[in-house]
Amino acid sequence: MSKVITVFGATGNQGGSVIRAILADSALSKEFIIRGITRDTSKPAAKELAGKGVELMSADLSSVASVALAVQGAHTVFLVTNYWETMSRDTEYSQGKNVADAAKAAGVSHLIFSSLIHVTEASKGALPNVPHFDGKADIEKYIHASGVPATYVLPGYFMSNLISSLQKKEDGSYQMFLPISDAARFPLFDVVSDTGKFVTAAIKNRSAVLGKHIYEAAEYYSPSRIVKEFTEATGKPASWTQISTDQYKQFLPSAVAEEFLENHLLLEGPGYYAGADLKESHDLLEQKPTTWKEFVTKNAAKFDA
Repeated sequence: MSKVITVFGATGNQGGSVIRAILADSALSKEFIIRGITRDTSKPAAKELAGKGVELMSADLSSVASVALAVQGAHTVFLVTNYWETMSRDTEYSQGKNVADAAKAAGVSHLIFSSLIHVTEASKGALPNVPHFDGKADIEKYIHASGVPATYVLPGYFMSNLISSLQKKEDGSYQMFLPISDAARFPLFDVVSDTGKFVTAAIKNRSAVLGKHIYEAAEYYSPSRIVKEFTEATGKPASWTQISTDQYKQFLPSAVAEEFLENHLLLEGPGYYAGADLKESHDLLEQKPTTWKEFVTKNAAKFDA
């Protein structure tokens, strides 16, 4: 009899990647019935999933009752929360707590949570304004304390964010402005293509990864390597310039300026993953993660746009 895997954020970048990877996997597609959770089951992306045999269900993470239904009877649950939807750390924490409580009550065997490090703690208080990291770390702590069997996948720095960072100039070259030095290290990650690679690895290696972190990134890249490999992939000149923290914040809406600044300062120290090595996470994978050069080649038209 097939087991149920509940995937929250089914039509989003992370949840959608997980569903595609399970459907494409000859073993997991037979082992699991996929229950895709989304706010609106009538939107085209949801209907497309339904056409592939995914059982669609509408749920609101802030509703205890609907979350309980979403995980009822599930063997495995993939949970991603979205700080940016409300920009409220308390709301995100409450939503994560709701799923953890429901998973425990339902006897879920494996909760896979999309987490991040606690920046305030890792930086010893030097970077206290990155709530979209710290809130997820607090949810992780709650899940761990609840006793639900869990694994934590930590998405790296989205390669897609660099599409807007690498700005095309009138002469056809590209330039990127950053508030950090070349000592910074970006753990680059193709969220759409690769989330599913790491999560299916977590499912297949459940007993070995319970209670552990899996770091979802291809490699650590310096700013100079990012622009160098961009040029190698496209043939177009690219450069980057370090600017002051004040200059950087002037480019951003005031509501997120300090958060985005500290998010980048984290890349210099203590590090996006606080210095963690990627090898153990890569050793779990059946498919190699997408490199930056591969991503640039695949998305060349988006950079031109």
